[in-house]
Amino acid sequence: MGWISVASGILSWMCLLVAVGGIGANWGTQASHPLPPTTVVQMLRENGFQKVKLFDAEEGTMSALRKSGLEVMVGIPNDMLAILATSMKAANNWVSKNVSAYINDGVNIRYVAVGNEPFLQTYNGSFLQTTFPALQNIQGALIKAGLSNQVKVTTPQNADVYASPTGRPSDGDFRSDIRDLMLAIVKFLNDNAAPFTVNIYPFISLYSDANFPVDYAFFEGSSSAVVDGSVTYSNMFDANHDTLVWAMKKNGFPNLPIIVGEIGWPTDGDMNANVQYAQKFNQGFMNHISSGQGTPMRAGPIDAYLFSLIDEDQKSIQPGNFERHWGIYTYDGWPKYQLNLGTAKTGTLLRAKNIQYLDKKWCVLKPSVNLDNSKVAPSISYACANADCTSLGYMTSCGDLDARGNISYAFNSFYQKNDQDDVACGFENLATTTNKDPSTGTCRFGVMIIADSGIRHQGAGLILSVLLSLFLTLF
Repeated sequence: MGWISVASGILSWMCLLVAVGGIGANWGTQASHPLPPTTVVQMLRENGFQKVKLFDAEEGTMSALRKSGLEVMVGIPNDMLAILATSMKAANNWVSKNVSAYINDGVNIRYVAVGNEPFLQTYNGSFLQTTFPALQNIQGALIKAGLSNQVKVTTPQNADVYASPTGRPSDGDFRSDIRDLMLAIVKFLNDNAAPFTVNIYPFISLYSDANFPVDYAFFEGSSSAVVDGSVTYSNMFDANHDTLVWAMKKNGFPNLPIIVGEIGWPTDGDMNANVQYAQKFNQGFMNHISSGQGTPMRAGPIDAYLFSLIDEDQKSIQPGNFERHWGIYTYDGWPKYQLNLGTAKTGTLLRAKNIQYLDKKWCVLKPSVNLDNSKVAPSISYACANADCTSLGYMTSCGDLDARGNISYAFNSFYQKNDQDDVACGFENLATTTNKDPSTGTCRFGVMIIADSGIRHQGAGLILSVLLSLFLTLF
């Protein structure tokens, strides 16, 4: 009977391949030392991703996508919405430069994402007046360029643009303060055969609410299931997704396509952000959508982009320290955990190839330094303000370090970010370099990669190093 087992396994893999063959990834570039774009494109292709979502139209990124076969959603940052909303000329120029030119050069652009979560409540209405006009002008520019059938506009929204007062999806509607605006946008998308893009994050619900049931965030069944008429929701994703479906349905748009623009789980920076939960969530999501059945209110394959592909050490941490740790890959292209996307024969993620590193050396606190030294505290503060210390803290990957370990981690982070410049491991004679890897358990003391943009980072490192010396002379 062995051949039956093998055949069954192959059939299951093929079903997964067909059902989620269109899974995409968000490729952010807010990193001090980004991987070369050609390397990232190779990663995407070798791992079976068929789509990629970008947050801007950076030339190096777009050029690397030429003739890659990847479908591209190219983004327009929120800070560009004002000019695009008020100037049709600006919209035409943007489309000409960032859509038409790249399509003519072999980039398979399918969507333009106008803004990114522009109605997020924490933005306090900053983009309420500019998002829809910018969306209209970009659509007009695509029509003028003869691309409106090939390239569709959308505007990725956070799931906070809709809600249900009872928690039941069938009671869902758009947020009262932006309801009229949302309906105008939904109608515009519908009229132009364009999709509604939404970012759904069960992790954020868990992070924001201490009483949120943990098992409801995942896909393995929940003791806190939501009963909505004849439907029982055992996971937050389905319930949240269908709250949007109901919000559109009750307002006359039952069939508008939905793209899940961002979905994922961070691996560090919070007690609930870890490799185990991230693997459980992302694999659970992939398994959940593999059947192609969709959600209770929206049958069929789910169009989604995992968030995100690679960690970004320069993202704002205002929402939380976890913001720099959403990647399924580390900064240097190593998979953080096993993840079967159903799109590669290996059944797991493949690492980036031909990554070049700086020397295997680290910056650490000198053993002779007393922790009571008055220069220690300001040195740590400076290092963390200008590098990345988000892996330090309660129940993080480096949460088990002692005081000296925490200081060394901060020093090394600054040192690596500044391309191992000797001055960047000075800290008023508190630090020294070592060839012995200080990593312990789950805490990785990184060695920086040599990136394409290393020249500009080296210059920035020298400036920061000089500033460090000046800063510490005050203490």
